[in-house]
Parts: sequence; structure tokens; C-alpha cells
Amino acid sequence: MQQVFEEIKINTEGQGFYNFTENTLDWIDKQKIKNGILNINILHTSASLVIQENADPDVLYDLKNFFHKLVPMDQKLYKHTTEGKDDMPAHIKSALTNNQLTLSLKNKKLILGTWQGLYLFEHRLENQTRILSHHLIGD
Repeated sequence: MQQVFEEIKINTEGQGFYNFTENTLDWIDKQKIKNGILNINILHTSASLVIQENADPDVLYDLKNFFHKLVPMDQKLYKHTTEGKDDMPAHIKSALTNNQLTLSLKNKKLILGTWQGLYLFEHRLENQTRILSHHLIGD
């Protein structure tokens, strides 16, 4: 049994979905572990992680619009507005989605569906540098 850790940085350019599947697959390919469990954790409270459709960009467009409607950027609705109009909405969106993903690795292949990709879901309006902690354990 072995385990390895890695931090992957993703630079975002405002709200939206950022596919980091290839970053993760490239890192896995360099590891000795063939079978195991991968846990990915985002080290931030105003962005999140999702597994989502990677073939039709309309899905990501619709999801982004849905979250805009679900959690409006109206400072009159929130007490916590320290960092601007996207502050509390970013935290709510993060709470409604995931801060970590756990996936299986079999024969050096990450088990994902045909149309699934790994995405950082950025909730802030400004550019950010996000850190994703990868923890792979197996043999």
C-alpha cells in the first residue's frame, strides 16, 4: 500500500467551470499506484468541485445560469458582504456543491463515465488561483 499527495494550481478568469481532468490524469500517469482511491479537495470556500458533462458546453452554460438565479448577487440579501457582491453567493454555491471528490482508480484508469469530466466551479467574479489537493492511496 502506498500513498502520494500533490497540489495542482488552477488559474481562473472569473465565474465558470474549469476542466482539470487532464491535469489529474497526467499526474496519475506519473504515479506507481495502479489501483486505489483518489481524493481531490479544493482548499477554498468560494469555489467548488463537480463531476459534470464534458461533451456539450450547453450543460455548463445552463448550470452556471441556474446557480445565478438560485443564489443572486444582491448584497441586500446577505449580512456577510466583506469582499463584495459575489462574497456570500460564492460561499452558498460552494455549500450546495462539493469541496471534495473521491474516485476509484483501476489499472491506472480513473473510473469516470464516458461524458464525465472533473471541473473546478469558480464562484468569484475576479481571477483566482485555486489549489486542488490530490491524495492517491492504493497499490
